[in-house]
Amino acid sequence: MKHLTLIALIALSACKEEAAEAPDPVDLTPDALSFFCQMNIAEHVGPKGQIHLEGYPAPLFFAQVRDMVAYLKSPERDAEITAVYVSDMSAAPNWRQPGISNWIAADSATFVVGSNVAGGMGAREVVPFSSPADATAFIDQYGGSALPLSDIPDTEVLGPVDLNLQLETPA
Repeated sequence: MKHLTLIALIALSACKEEAAEAPDPVDLTPDALSFFCQMNIAEHVGPKGQIHLEGYPAPLFFAQVRDMVAYLKSPERDAEITAVYVSDMSAAPNWRQPGISNWIAADSATFVVGSNVAGGMGAREVVPFSSPADATAFIDQYGGSALPLSDIPDTEVLGPVDLNLQLETPA
């Protein structure tokens, strides 16, 4: 009986480890749609985000990282979040082509917040970088400050969008 209990505990432990493993990021496809607006992501410039939910086969994509962070801060979700990825703008070809497979875990990124840059949906963008030095260079050019995901203020992503701001679109 002791052997059966031990085997059951080992099997249960293995199941918990498998469940805790985060899914890999998914490459953007030309037909990927943004979660909130259901618009084609390929038609929008700037960094993107994807959130994986437990029990869902495909991630939720976001045309703007600001919108993805707003979703993370929202209490209304259909399932537990298992992984969050953002475009690595340190590896992006440029602002108009943020890349289809250069994803990094959001909790490891350095985010530039409060810059004078518009994201894919026209709102001030929250810009992710794998390299803190690249984030600093971006700040030198467009303003803002560098923060980890956990420190992004609610006001940066949940407040109203001022469409009268004169925001830049990087090259």
